[in-house]
Amino acid sequence: MQNFFVKSHGLGNDYIVLNREKIEFELTKKAIIKICDVHYGIGSDGILLKVPSSVADFGMRILNPDGSEAEKSGNGLRIFAKYLYDYKYTIEKIFTIETPGGIVRAEIIEIKNEKASTIKVEMGKAIFESSKIPVDCENEECINETLHLEYRDYQINCVSVGNPHCVVLKDELDVSEIMTFGAQIETNKMFPNRINVQFAKVISPTEVEILIWERGAGWTLASGSSSCAVACIAIKRGLTERKLKIKMPGGSLKIEIDIEWNIEMTGEVREIASGIFSDELIQNLK
Repeated sequence: MQNFFVKSHGLGNDYIVLNREKIEFELTKKAIIKICDVHYGIGSDGILLKVPSSVADFGMRILNPDGSEAEKSGNGLRIFAKYLYDYKYTIEKIFTIETPGGIVRAEIIEIKNEKASTIKVEMGKAIFESSKIPVDCENEECINETLHLEYRDYQINCVSVGNPHCVVLKDELDVSEIMTFGAQIETNKMFPNRINVQFAKVISPTEVEILIWERGAGWTLASGSSSCAVACIAIKRGLTERKLKIKMPGGSLKIEIDIEWNIEMTGEVREIASGIFSDELIQNLK
């Protein structure tokens, strides 16, 4: 079907999935913003676009609600993998997906009513080198460094899991605090490509609770790549074991990281709705 969309969520982090070969409109910045708007469009935390790939089984682009593009999304990858399996693009339970942040391996772990419900994604390798994240830091790794904002300072820890992350370890978590300072950290000059932000509280050696400010999207109920980033930093700082439960407002993910910093993430995904873009909405996208 032309102009067909699927909307799904991973722990409350919701995406619209489209097939580039089956839409009759251009995904301009204006169109992306309009589609993601909860009042004037369908409403979502972003768009996942199925595109061809010459190096993996499938290709995916990740479009943020502000019209920018992300390198990788853990929840987005699980949602996209569900879409590929549920809508018969593949009958295999293991396949690869190319993203701007690298090629990942997805595995359908659990199926309910012939629909994928739990999915594992190999998220690649964590990178701590400042220049490769990138972050403007004097040291080779940006671990426990000071970030100066206008009204306060934060001790930050940075890592790339295919996209850049800044983790702030906290004794207590406060939603109003990350809502206030998340955008300031995201857009700080220390981060040339902007950055995803997490405030994290270690609960035990196997569990961490986090709040998320997502680059290009803002306050977010859950994020797969953020969960991976926080797990990497918690392990790097010697605070936890390598198998972790990451707890977010939208739910929890299982993260496992080996001694070479390869990351696996497992979690649930659910479809919300599917449908056809109306002619009137398509006209408004132009």
